[in-house]
Amino acid sequence: MIRSAKPSDVPVIHAMIRELADYERAPQEAKATEEQLREALFGAHPAVFALIAEEAGGAGGPAGPVGFALWFRNFSTWTGTHGVYLEDLYVIPRARGGGHGKALLAELARICVERGYARFEWPVLDWNEPAIGFYAAIGAEAMDEWTVRRLSGEPLRALAAQAMGTAVTSDFLSEATSLSN
Repeated sequence: MIRSAKPSDVPVIHAMIRELADYERAPQEAKATEEQLREALFGAHPAVFALIAEEAGGAGGPAGPVGFALWFRNFSTWTGTHGVYLEDLYVIPRARGGGHGKALLAELARICVERGYARFEWPVLDWNEPAIGFYAAIGAEAMDEWTVRRLSGEPLRALAAQAMGTAVTSDFLSEATSLSN
């Protein structure tokens, strides 16, 4: 079963994000806290959304989350419509092969179609052959001619300083971060 995430799902989403970061060989990059996720997903102005894949417990026991999809709206200037950008898709190892990943993607595709969104996009690591094969099997097109660029850390602060007309120090960044939390 696929359902929208609830505030009580935040701890399990957080734990699965950590598992995903381990799988993607970057556990040190997963710095989000439960509080940050709760605010982003359920605060006054949610900017991201999450779906939960749930399976029934054994012997009539309670259902339990086995996967999640975290997404947000993007916008295409070429089509003039919003789309869905899938940030993370994860299914716990013991539940893989049970159709949960496909069900999460199908629900996001349904949201796109229902809302008139033109695109559904997501990244995949170039070494993640199981995911690449899975995505190809559902008809996802590889966008090989596009590459992603990222600014973070010192290069991000240096570029921001150009707009601000001043050096962005780590003290400034710490203060700005504490104000946004």
